[in-house]
Amino acid sequence: MLQVLPFSKYQGLGNDFLLLDGRSLGDSEDTLGLTPERVQRLCDRRFGVGGDGVILALPPREGGELRMRIFNADGTEPEMCGNGIRCLARFLADSDGDVAPRRWEVETLAGRIVPALAEDGRIRVDMGAPFLAPDTIPTGLAVGVEGLPVGLLEVLGQPLAVAAAGMGNPHAVVPVDDVSVIDLETLGAALEVHEAFPARTNVHFVQVMAPDHLVMRVWERGAGPTLACGTGACATLVACHLLGLSDRHARVDLPGGPLEIHWDEASGHVIMTGPAEAVFDGVVAPSLFGPAPAAPPAADMTEPVVAEAIPAPASIDCATACVNGCLRPGACASADARARVTALLEGRSLDDLVALAGESLESRTRGRLSRDEPAAP
Repeated sequence: MLQVLPFSKYQGLGNDFLLLDGRSLGDSEDTLGLTPERVQRLCDRRFGVGGDGVILALPPREGGELRMRIFNADGTEPEMCGNGIRCLARFLADSDGDVAPRRWEVETLAGRIVPALAEDGRIRVDMGAPFLAPDTIPTGLAVGVEGLPVGLLEVLGQPLAVAAAGMGNPHAVVPVDDVSVIDLETLGAALEVHEAFPARTNVHFVQVMAPDHLVMRVWERGAGPTLACGTGACATLVACHLLGLSDRHARVDLPGGPLEIHWDEASGHVIMTGPAEAVFDGVVAPSLFGPAPAAPPAADMTEPVVAEAIPAPASIDCATACVNGCLRPGACASADARARVTALLEGRSLDDLVALAGESLESRTRGRLSRDEPAAP
């Protein structure tokens, strides 16, 4: 892992993330040296930076402009995050000096998602079509006459009428009369791991104020109570419309603020529009991650090593396949990237690297400030 790790913190309606730019790195540097334990340390609000997750901007693999990986605060990797991809788009615009109109083709575990920078500074995201078949969510609930999986589940001895929908990740939606009286931490935690959701689930309690106005509270899979969930707001609108509780277009109020959600009838896609804002830029101190891991023991050379005994696939994900040592030392797929990193580290002191990261962050901050200044009359 790099000795110096610059990052930017962004938030979307209070759902906050640490953004790391790895677009210039080879595929072997897929997670920038992050492990679940290191993600947990970064996201710790007392001993780390603090955040609901970590987002990596990476080189594309399937023809998109870039690829997004996101890790929850507990180190798990979800398929998608609506607030997270809005923060990523705002981060990209700030980093690259982009202005509206600008759109990005972003590869995610939930497929290709297309966020766009709107003239008013908000981020508009085409989230694609919702998943309503039980095996695609996934859920053990059966599809009802409403057209989505529904059922009465017993959660801690309490019956809950639950609807399920997917936005590339699973969501359980529970309409209630008053969201303010729900014991979110108890019921949300229990419903997340209910057997009806084999991959666990995000949980949303929703109160219908009017057909075009919903209020919801969020329990996110792997993060707990959060101020907002973009994919959850989309899934909630879809579920409420199919249940006959709302229109296709509604304002969805979350604890962190409102999102505008529209389920387009012509395309079948769900469109989410909302804010994403920079909080601060920084550099992670190497000491946060503790001492570097010990080098693997040297190979026993008493017997000749037969190179042909090791499979040589066309491509190797070094971040996972080579954790115990390089599988192809004679033709390492990440040799060039590692050489560049080594040259950078050996050619500069730690102070120089911190200064270099600071210059990049300062440049991005100045760009944001100039963007936010009112135009001269």
